[in-house]
Amino acid sequence: MAVAVLTTADGREKTALSRRYAAQWQAARAAGHAVQIGSAAPPLHPARPPLPELLAPRDVPQRKSGTAAGRLALLHAVAHIELNAVDLHWDIIARFTDVKMPLGFCDDWVKSADEESKHFNLMCDCLEAAGSHYGAMPAHAGMWRAATDTADDLMGRLAVVPMVLEARGLDVTPGMIAIFEKAGQQDAVDALRIIYAEEVHHVAYGSKWFHFLCGRHDLDPVGVFHDLVQRYFHGALKPPFNEEKRAEAGIPPDFYWPLAQHRR
Repeated sequence: MAVAVLTTADGREKTALSRRYAAQWQAARAAGHAVQIGSAAPPLHPARPPLPELLAPRDVPQRKSGTAAGRLALLHAVAHIELNAVDLHWDIIARFTDVKMPLGFCDDWVKSADEESKHFNLMCDCLEAAGSHYGAMPAHAGMWRAATDTADDLMGRLAVVPMVLEARGLDVTPGMIAIFEKAGQQDAVDALRIIYAEEVHHVAYGSKWFHFLCGRHDLDPVGVFHDLVQRYFHGALKPPFNEEKRAEAGIPPDFYWPLAQHRR
């Protein structure tokens, strides 16, 4: 299932398949059916549609959020993030089958992939209602780098993707909501509020399984997190931080503030 999603290029088709497989998994689990996790060979890079054109971060056009074009660009950027998140959550299931984990690990990431699929479609709906679509403008080419860098390190993947990249979403989404509220774009406000509420759980799943593995190996979670982020994350941890939502997701300040200070 995971590889089928990863090898589907079109965004709407990918997310439809993702949601169908998630429903099948959840129905089987709810019915108490015995399930087994097999093994697979996921691609190093997921299939992608011909558009959007993927550019280096410095080459992606910058638009002011106070303009209609800027708000469209913001919706497009969020759609791109959400599509990558769908693949990231299926990839973590398929790529690390050599690490013995409870079935709850798959439950969490299947649920996350399902929700990210919904988020992508919400953003596409907003774009299309405004006369645009996903692929209409260039996007960030580096979104998958965290996956390739941590392809052989489950703890590194958990540290960088949910606990850094998705936690960053908790920091910036309230500001995005305010932009669309000011512009009176209620469809975008409603969609972003759904994303904001559900992303807390995705960050929390990352923290939960990261701490689980640290406990399994008798490791200090804070020290290991700092080491892994410094090894795999290319960029700065930039304040301000949404400390309330990060704490709700199981990431206290001693995880991220020392890294922000180190990178200044």
